[in-house]
Amino acid sequence: MIDINTIEEHMEVVGSDGGHVGSVDNIGIKLTKNDPAAHGQHHYIKLKYVDSIEGGKLKLNIPTEQAIAEEKAVEN
Repeated sequence: MIDINTIEEHMEVVGSDGGHVGSVDNIGIKLTKNDPAAHGQHHYIKLKYVDSIEGGKLKLNIPTEQAIAEEKAVEN
């Protein structure tokens, strides 16, 4: 498990296949709603999907399409 203190705001979030999922808005993991992949809504990624930080990117242990399908959209 990764130390959540190493996760930074606006860090890119990528799937295990390297595809763009979104950008970190805050720890929890809330993705920013102004990221092109967010379509104007905040989304959340479960911490259990976090694998590592590589090259300044938060890498998940699931592929991009699965991460996008499992995101929880929240209207704000």
